[in-house]
Amino acid sequence: MPARRAKLRQAALDNPRRPPLRCHPVSASSIQRSPLLLADGWRDYQLLHCGFGMKQERWGRVNLVRPDPQVIWPKADGPEWRGWDGFYHRSSEGGGRWEFRKQPPEHWTIGYERLGLTFRIQPTSFKHTGLFPEQAVNWEWSSALIKQARAAGREVNVLNLFGYTGAATCAAAKAGASVTHVDASEGMVKWCKENAALSGLAEAPVRYIVDDCLKFVRREIKRGRRYDAVIMDPPTYGRGTGGEMWKLEDSLWELLRECREVLAPEPLFFLINAYTARLSPTVVANLLHALLGPRGDGVITAGEVGLPVQADSGATVLPCGIYGRWQRSA
Repeated sequence: MPARRAKLRQAALDNPRRPPLRCHPVSASSIQRSPLLLADGWRDYQLLHCGFGMKQERWGRVNLVRPDPQVIWPKADGPEWRGWDGFYHRSSEGGGRWEFRKQPPEHWTIGYERLGLTFRIQPTSFKHTGLFPEQAVNWEWSSALIKQARAAGREVNVLNLFGYTGAATCAAAKAGASVTHVDASEGMVKWCKENAALSGLAEAPVRYIVDDCLKFVRREIKRGRRYDAVIMDPPTYGRGTGGEMWKLEDSLWELLRECREVLAPEPLFFLINAYTARLSPTVVANLLHALLGPRGDGVITAGEVGLPVQADSGATVLPCGIYGRWQRSA
């Protein structure tokens, strides 16, 4: 029986009427799995200690301790926190409150010297400070691409969606781009304007838009506007200016498809940041591949961003989110 099967297989292979299998190359953007990117270029900010669900940071001269759900390991020198100016206490009912040993000013500034940027820092009732310092790695990446394009004589228009307080907007504008900054919160857009002024960009070509991001992009499609780059930091949940419900897993792909329609014929880059455990770097890479891979003229990278912990000379790293980048091939 085995000999008979072998003869049948050989006969099938020898049959000239049987069409040979052919492999057709598919033009697509390549995907690179990148290691953790460390935002280690700060002078005005430091992540001092981490442990027991909390992190201690230096924001200029102000020392803050606040929760971080990623920190499930113990603090090396024990559970006591020393030398803090402000401590955020979570409430069992949700939210929390700040306790200050020494009342800091309502707000103050820190700088990111590498890019010549200055940001307003202000502790908020929901534990944030108005800035995500780990994103410095993406500011530098996008700035370099913009500067390269501008040096070649190209005008660069950037669309920043869910722009928050505008650090990425300021970085792009400082590099020479015209930027459209969109966020559904009027307060965040005002904060962005202040950051721009602090960074010497009060007269820079920045459009400040308070709007639902998906609705805005759809209107831009109708207007025929095109952008050379898109940056977005979509939340897990949210509401637009008209109460529109945003749910990441239901709405992100729809927004991405619409953003593809506002891209210039030869875009520079597309950046997605995310802070939700519902997305992994692989998922973001897959989304960008489905969106832009068929173009065949770009490279996709995806990974984590993080901050080195100073207490052990950076041996411990706090993971702070994920990113996916599409970049036009040289």
